Amino acid sequence: MVPTTRRRFLQIASAATALSLLNQSVARSVQPAGSLVWTTSKVKRFEAVASPPWTSAAESSANRIRIDPGERQQAILGFGAALTDASCYLLSKLTARDRKTLLAELFGPSGLRFSVCRTCIGASDYSTTAYTFDDSAAADPDLNQFSIDHDRQYILPTLRAARQLNPNLFLFSSPWSPPGWMKAGGALFGGSMRREYFASYAAYFVKFLQAYSTAGISIDAVTVQNEVDTDQNGRMPAALWGQEYEVEFVTHHLGPALQRASLSTKIWVIDHNYNLWGRALDELSDPDLYGYVDGIAWHGYAGSPEAMTKVHDAFPAKNAYWTEGGPDYTRTDYTTDWSEWASKFCAILRNRARCIVGWNIALDENGKPNLGPFSCGGMVTINSRTQKITRSGQYWAFAHFSKVVERDAHVIASHGDLIDIGHVAFENPNGRRVVVLANRGEGQAVTVQVDARSLVLSLEPRSVTTVLI
Repeated sequence: MVPTTRRRFLQIASAATALSLLNQSVARSVQPAGSLVWTTSKVKRFEAVASPPWTSAAESSANRIRIDPGERQQAILGFGAALTDASCYLLSKLTARDRKTLLAELFGPSGLRFSVCRTCIGASDYSTTAYTFDDSAAADPDLNQFSIDHDRQYILPTLRAARQLNPNLFLFSSPWSPPGWMKAGGALFGGSMRREYFASYAAYFVKFLQAYSTAGISIDAVTVQNEVDTDQNGRMPAALWGQEYEVEFVTHHLGPALQRASLSTKIWVIDHNYNLWGRALDELSDPDLYGYVDGIAWHGYAGSPEAMTKVHDAFPAKNAYWTEGGPDYTRTDYTTDWSEWASKFCAILRNRARCIVGWNIALDENGKPNLGPFSCGGMVTINSRTQKITRSGQYWAFAHFSKVVERDAHVIASHGDLIDIGHVAFENPNGRRVVVLANRGEGQAVTVQVDARSLVLSLEPRSVTTVLI
């Protein structure tokens, strides 16, 4: 992570200087005379580049994107990735110096500034071992065997270090499986939840939240179940939750249990793909569940992001959160597909999502530790032999959002249907505007128009460009 060439050093120094100016302007809430532009392309990595001059809109080309600050949409919560058991384990194996440096790069004010992360309530498919917080050999409805001791070794220390770097880090937590004794079949891998243990499971959530709080980590939101409608053929920790089960559990057990415990933790439901938008509509139509649920957690593996807008339009008071999606380490473009990821992020944000949270923040060169059947890669790769850090294309896509877009910024309308160009715009709380453009094709000139001014940008092939106005 130390620059190995003078050119690389100068690139990083240039970006750091520009970002320092950005952070100073945010702190003072002033409008600078010029714009700041950053680009990631074949030879650039979030590199500060010269901003072209502004001209009157009448002089600009027809190949344009028009920004309309008058159309304000959702407020942004933030960006980040999942601090799974696997990720925290790998981070713990770094030297203290390297771990501190990487965490600062991910969470620190001069780094990616990650502000929303996911944790797991027990094991996910990316864990060193399969476990829950009550792995009693017999049914334990009173939770006498409950313990978070597994997480004390390296998960909780990692969360504390991340929160120290970003005190405003929002954490939400998802279970992949209830304890086996709560499930039909009795195992963590696959199977389904049994109604008779709904009360015990609500108490399990409360115990988890209270134990984490005692350990110094408050959890801001929970989802009922990671991917409610799949058991992955018994190949990983998972549990099926029928729609009526999720509604009953939240309405009669989890919601009331959190209230009785005076916990302000938010509840998100579904936590699965866009193609479950019909289920989301049905669940939110239940007036009792509606009162307990803050929003829907979405994954992007099936369906299209327009599903989030459908649900928002029906229930505008409920929030959309994008909670999982990560790179495939076996793809040849794992380290260079930033324009694809940035284009995907643009579509997610244009469809009402308040956050984008990737999957594992770190895995090794073989996508491990991994209990499951998938070939996911980390947002960064930590080589298991050399400890060398490799940054994915997704990492660089995140940089173009998380480094410049502030919490509580609002998405504002951006109009223009351009070939191979994804785009989204924001207005930060201090009034400054941000435009992100993802070019998935060949190089082209694109005009960004704001009010009566225009800026002509030369977008490099397969690049991402962020403009701070």
